[in-house]
Amino acid sequence: MNERLFGIHGAALTLRSQRMGVIASNIANAATPGYKARDIDFNAALDARLASARGAVTTPGGDARMLYRAPTMPSLDGNTVELGREQVAFAENAVAYSATLSFVQGKVNTITRALKGE
Repeated sequence: MNERLFGIHGAALTLRSQRMGVIASNIANAATPGYKARDIDFNAALDARLASARGAVTTPGGDARMLYRAPTMPSLDGNTVELGREQVAFAENAVAYSATLSFVQGKVNTITRALKGE
């Protein structure tokens, strides 16, 4: 039902939310020795989620493809978080999340108006 009603936007909203949490965790651990920055491969995770919704067989381990980021300049304590890079990724993801949410809200508003007969 969700895929028929919202297309890929319902799944995209969920994945963008998960990605925002992962990036926020990276930012929070920027000073933690040995912490490895992670991210979600959004395109692969979205493809897997949509394939799963259609009943296709997907790889085990869920649909959120967690990856470790390769640092440009690793720190001496083994931490791979690059704060500027994380902030840019967080901002880009927040804009994409907001755009997807606006689309879903527009769809809900259209359905609500149709049900009211407006």
